[in-house]
Amino acid sequence: MTRVIRCGQLIDGTGADPVDDMTIVVDDDGIIVEVGRNVSPPAGATVTDASGYTVLPGLIDCHVHLVTLAGRTLAERLATPYSLGVAEGYLNAGKMLRAGFTTVRDLSGMPLGGKMALDRGLFPGPHLKIAVAALSQTAGHGDQTTLSGVCTQVPDPEHPLTVVDGADQVRRAARELLRAGADQIKIYTSGGVMSDHGGPGTVGFSPEEVAAAVQVAHTAGKPVAAHAISAGGIRLAVEAGVDSIEHGMFLDDDTIAEMVRRGTYLVPTLLAPVWIRRRAERQPGSVPSHMLAKVETVVEAHTDSFRRAVQAGVRIAFGTDTGVVPHGFGAEELELMVRYGMTPMAALVSATKTAAELTGVAGQTGTLTVGKRADLLIVAGDPLADITLPARPDAIRGVAKSGVFHVEEM
Repeated sequence: MTRVIRCGQLIDGTGADPVDDMTIVVDDDGIIVEVGRNVSPPAGATVTDASGYTVLPGLIDCHVHLVTLAGRTLAERLATPYSLGVAEGYLNAGKMLRAGFTTVRDLSGMPLGGKMALDRGLFPGPHLKIAVAALSQTAGHGDQTTLSGVCTQVPDPEHPLTVVDGADQVRRAARELLRAGADQIKIYTSGGVMSDHGGPGTVGFSPEEVAAAVQVAHTAGKPVAAHAISAGGIRLAVEAGVDSIEHGMFLDDDTIAEMVRRGTYLVPTLLAPVWIRRRAERQPGSVPSHMLAKVETVVEAHTDSFRRAVQAGVRIAFGTDTGVVPHGFGAEELELMVRYGMTPMAALVSATKTAAELTGVAGQTGTLTVGKRADLLIVAGDPLADITLPARPDAIRGVAKSGVFHVEEM
């Protein structure tokens, strides 16, 4: 069914100035076939009157975990079957879609079968790219062996073992991830916050190990995302040729310059430590004290690194670490990005056009232009004047994925 959307204000995601009184025409396949003024609706078209609202591309989150047990105690995590976690992942996907996220990049957790279920429309959710799991060294951020020696990783045929040491093991595990359906390879090149091992200042893997992961992924035409917090871990990943730095909390100026030179993306996830603190306050005991202590060591450096990266011209792609952040609440990241140095338009472009480029879907989505999917978000008000609007459920009036509306409250 052809659909016509009357826009009060159109922000097309390209970075161009907003335009009033535009009309978008979407064909039966959910593809935009016309954008302009004074467009007459084709015979029989369904008309969505958003003339009192702002229409912009659906948001793209480059760092989520749809399958997550964050916020649960160790006992609760051990008592949760993996299949239940995947089922909850479908509910989380629906929450994200209804919040305006029409494409997400799952950076470990969701298996291929889960992606296939969403792709086939068995459950409502965003378009999805998956990493399946993430490569970690022994005693690295992804090693799920607790301090008591008990490993909480659940054996599952859809998830290859990804705690590996040495270039040969890294190479094999990366290939097994590709076989398991990974759209990108994720690797931990530093420690982190929400783990028992490897603090934020540590470095993960050797240059040879990281190079092996990059070589396997790039040979297969897949990008590499590096969880990298420490200055050394970020530098290691950038020099190895990864495509994106996730978090990037301790960026130094030399590495920032190298990221600009190479075109390496930064996915800042400013919201993640904010929500770890909130969860600790709201759910006492849900965040172990040693993890909460690590949060306090990164917050100030995180925002300072982001400011300097923006000023230097690093390519910023929107990402939240949703899963740590509750599903459906990720648009609050836009407010933080503006607070710490981006213009509202630049923040919106990072969550649409730039995020689509990093995710490898720029040919299909990310801008509301002819030939792209009609993935769009409709909000009451002007997000360029109030960047908090996309994060407010009361402001969301419409969400469409490939031209099909999942929220329509005009």
